[in-house]
Order: sequence, then structure tokens, then C-alpha cells
Amino acid sequence: MTMIGTDGKHRCFGGQAGKEFYGDYHDREWGVPVHDDRLLFENLILEGAQAGLSWETVLRKRDGYRRAFHGFDILRCAAMGDDELEALRDDAGIIRNRLKIYSVRKNALVFLQMQREFGSFDAWLWDHLDGPPPPVNRPGHFSDMASTSPISDAISKKLKKRGMSFVGSTIIYAYMQAIGMADDHLAGCWKA
Repeated sequence: MTMIGTDGKHRCFGGQAGKEFYGDYHDREWGVPVHDDRLLFENLILEGAQAGLSWETVLRKRDGYRRAFHGFDILRCAAMGDDELEALRDDAGIIRNRLKIYSVRKNALVFLQMQREFGSFDAWLWDHLDGPPPPVNRPGHFSDMASTSPISDAISKKLKKRGMSFVGSTIIYAYMQAIGMADDHLAGCWKA
């Protein structure tokens, strides 16, 4: 079942009064294929930050994350020192979980290594699909939406083996939805 926004559009989520930013994210970003490594890194970090919280919470703090983590510049995130990361535990603009904060540097280091190895993270990641277009699912309700897949299981396992954190299969499936590797817009959504 979709939600009706203040603009009358049926969406999977967002768009109601006070949550127009959430509807804007749905309309402009969620499910749109991403092939830019910086944006892939940003989405990976934000999905990991969401673990145990609502996506709405993360979106409300997105600008704080961009400021705190140098616009998600991968090289700068990889070079962040302990003092800089520790200081972010007092930053109300982000989720102040120590493990999530330190995972940004850890994941950036792995991300850079994968860029060197595969030419880009994008090339490695999207190679997990059989080819375009991404798989299309049209669940009727959010409760019918998948939370993992064999592909998210495989990507998660490989990223964990390389040393990344906050990349469990559920997080990776949400990541795949966000970056357009899975098209899970609900039946009845204007984007479906």
C-alpha cells in the first residue's frame, strides 16, 4: 500500500506534511542507478549508519554527515585520524555511535583498495548483477518487500571478508534498493 503525499502522488514512502524531504528522496534518488564511486561510498556509509534506526533519521542528518566526513571524499575519510573521529562523537549532526563513526575510515580504506584492484568500486559492485536492467519486484505492501537476497548475501560476505563494517546482508539489500540495483517500488507507486 502506498502513501499519498501532499502533492497527491502515491509513493512507497514520504511526501506527507513535514516529510516532503523524504518524498523528494524517494522521487529523485531511491532506486535510481548510481555509478559514481563517491555517491556509492556516501550511500554505503549512510546505509550502515541507519542500522537499528529509521532511514528518516539518517536523511535528517545527511547534511551533518556530509560536513563531518568531508563531502564523503573517500581519500579524506580514509586519512581521518583517531582524534578527528573521536571529536565526531560530540557532533549532534550525525549519529554518534563510536563503531559507526570509526567504520567510515575503515570502510574508506577497503573501498580505496577495491578501487585499485577493480578500477572502480562501481565495476566490482554492479558486476554482481547478470546485467541491466536491475531485478524488478512490485510488492503490494512494505511488509512484503524483501530484506535480503542471494546477491546481497554474496556482496555482504565479500565486503566483510575484506574488512568492512556495517555491511550485513539486510544493510546491503537496502543499499541495493537505494542505488538502483533492485527496483522494489511498491505496486501503485508513481515510480513503479
